[in-house]
Amino acid sequence: MNKLIATICMSFLSSAATAKDSPRVLMVLSSYGKLDSEQNLVQPGFEFGELSKAYHVFKRHGIEVTIASPNGGKPIADEYDQSTQYNQQFLQDPAAVEALENTRKLSTIKSSQFDGVFVVGGKGPMFDLYKHLPLQNIIAQIYDNKGVVGAVCHGPAALVDVQLRDGRYLVSGKRVNGFTNQEEWAFGKKWRDQFAFLLEDKLKARGAIFEQDGLMLNQVTIDGNLVTGQNPFSTVDTARAMVTQLGLETLPINEYQDDASVKLYELFLRDSALAQKTYEENSERYDLNMLAMMSVLQIRHAQTEYQVESSARFLSYILTKTSHPVMELTLAKAYVRLNQPKKAMNQLKQSAKKYPKNQQIKSFIASL
Repeated sequence: MNKLIATICMSFLSSAATAKDSPRVLMVLSSYGKLDSEQNLVQPGFEFGELSKAYHVFKRHGIEVTIASPNGGKPIADEYDQSTQYNQQFLQDPAAVEALENTRKLSTIKSSQFDGVFVVGGKGPMFDLYKHLPLQNIIAQIYDNKGVVGAVCHGPAALVDVQLRDGRYLVSGKRVNGFTNQEEWAFGKKWRDQFAFLLEDKLKARGAIFEQDGLMLNQVTIDGNLVTGQNPFSTVDTARAMVTQLGLETLPINEYQDDASVKLYELFLRDSALAQKTYEENSERYDLNMLAMMSVLQIRHAQTEYQVESSARFLSYILTKTSHPVMELTLAKAYVRLNQPKKAMNQLKQSAKKYPKNQQIKSFIASL
């Protein structure tokens, strides 16, 4: 009996020690978001999907999470889709919802209690987090104490004025990334003109070595204990990189449909045959509409002939699975940019048969 009690006690003490030794991460959200009386967003807030994706990664790995914001309480999120898998997971987790509705006020946070800090993006950080002194101090202290600092999308705005003990800017001489100028011009029209700066420009001005992938592709940059992600589709891998930097072994990835779709596009750029084979073998893993949207956006914002050509090949493949006048017209315009008028005209003739009443297709045919 005594032996049994001793065993139970040892097991309890072991579990308690494990819990005590679990890394602690502070997740930071913007407090800038604001709704009008009709619940319309009149000031941008944080990106809910980035919160939910990263939160799930940390919790899966046994990390204790505290959510905080400049004002405390419940911050306002940008518009988001509650039906996505990762957002549903968060909204169906009572502890997660409780933490979000009662975020800690950053001025009350003791940095010594945390092993890492992760700044969630959204447009809000471009208005409040970059100049919030309590957050700057928390980030600097965690980094100076060998903790891990992570941020994604517009979250790195919180890093631009952080200075370390020696007076240097945290990002000076560091490889970093964040929401790029190209992505701002493609997607930031609503709020961009109200920003005090563009994130890419400001990071470079502070001496950072800015890295980036193509438009809305997955890019994670790791420079020691500083981990930054380019956009929402970089969130999971940014959080997983933080897990590794915290000294934990990462579990097999739970890949969401939107992230998997981005990675399939990236695979197509490297090996189109393998990408097509991968899709055909497991098409339910991917969002066909998102794949189509990505190819259209990549063509519209392509800056090199290679980007146009590779995205046109991808869109041509997607059109064997689905169709829309915008997709059809975009592919024809890509062929024109590539100086392939015959392919453009053939594409338009096929499109005109599918969509005989589409005036944009008719007008483009007449212009060639």
